[in-house]
Amino acid sequence: MTVVVDASVAAKWLFHEKDAEKARALLGEAETGRLSLLAPDLLPAEVANSLWKRVLREGLQPREVRAHYLRFMEFCPALVRISSLTEPALGLALAHRHSVYDCLYVALALETPCDLVTADERLYRAFNSSFPQVRLLRDWRV
Repeated sequence: MTVVVDASVAAKWLFHEKDAEKARALLGEAETGRLSLLAPDLLPAEVANSLWKRVLREGLQPREVRAHYLRFMEFCPALVRISSLTEPALGLALAHRHSVYDCLYVALALETPCDLVTADERLYRAFNSSFPQVRLLRDWRV
């Protein structure tokens, strides 16, 4: 089974926050080979940006940020180039009034086809009624 994960899930692999245990369980399933994780190649940049925001908001030190990023890259999902996903993502963004960045994850899940697991409730609410394969992390079951 293949699952697309977005940056909201990947960030939970690095920090103790709400639903982090579920995100780590999902990662654990991938590490044991029970499922495969996939993401658009935008994911590392989004994780890096979330780390940068923690510097501003929480005073995380640059040395810590680099260590977290390198740790993330050790278990980063297989990445798919966004060039083939951008046009369908734009169509989804226009139809659902949602960012193209988030729609890249939805487009990948639709084209693969597989579930998209997200901790982003806004993304979930925008797409789940039309695309039930968009799943909320807190409700995720393998």
